[in-house]
Amino acid sequence: MAAHRRCRLRTLREAREPRHRHDYSLAHLTALPLSPPELVDAAANAGYRYVGLRLTRVTPQEPHYPLATDPALLRSTKARLAATGVDVLDIELARIGPDDEPRDFLRVLEAGAELGARLVITQLPDPDPVRKVDHFTELCDLARPLGLTLDLEFPSWTETADLAEAVRVLRAADRPNAGLLIDVLHFARSGSSVAELRTLPREWFHFAHVCDAPAEIPAGTAEVIHTARFQRLFPGEGGLDVAGILAALPPDIPYALEIPRATLVAQVGAGEHARLALAAARRHLASLTRFDRS
Repeated sequence: MAAHRRCRLRTLREAREPRHRHDYSLAHLTALPLSPPELVDAAANAGYRYVGLRLTRVTPQEPHYPLATDPALLRSTKARLAATGVDVLDIELARIGPDDEPRDFLRVLEAGAELGARLVITQLPDPDPVRKVDHFTELCDLARPLGLTLDLEFPSWTETADLAEAVRVLRAADRPNAGLLIDVLHFARSGSSVAELRTLPREWFHFAHVCDAPAEIPAGTAEVIHTARFQRLFPGEGGLDVAGILAALPPDIPYALEIPRATLVAQVGAGEHARLALAAARRHLASLTRFDRS
């Protein structure tokens, strides 16, 4: 009940205050030590509108929250969503490599739909250009009856490494529920073009991952991956062209804050880190005086 009252008071307060341009989502990687119910509570307490939930493990070392196969965890997460008023924006990760089959992710998609998610983050670390399109197309077709979009992300160290290759996949798949996820860090590290980004169909973009990092790209792949998973910065603290990249996207999409900072989390806790991330993002983006969308 206390969390519900806090959510209600926040809603009333925001109705009186100038509305932020964007809704914000707490990406699970920002506070990965928190279980899904704990993440929902942290998001509610910090003032996020949404959460993103990680249903699959990306590395053997990270926590795993098997919402697709643990009915008790699914029920408790749904209960916290209902109590706080926070919604699920996206689930992750449908990561389809050469040895994976799209149908293997069906239970994950179904769990996401049961949680009320709208978007599924997808990666294609597959060197075969034909097979990756076929797999992405099949996954789109599995997700469409569930009301889910498949939003393709392109980490620079994978076989779908930049905007151009991601665009090739989307155009070849030609599915109405296909989308493109722009992660500010991945976009910058891949050397992708903001000019090209501006030319793409607006309906491809459903949300964005926002963070910052040093402008200089680390020399090795291991360092690039380590930064992405453990050492991102709050918007305005680094040297990435956060404003320019976001200005090339539709004006009203949600911003998911994916800002893992292992050292800070160890110092202040995952919940406080989530609060600091949202405060920093709102402060920095509000300070930007111009979004050139011409």
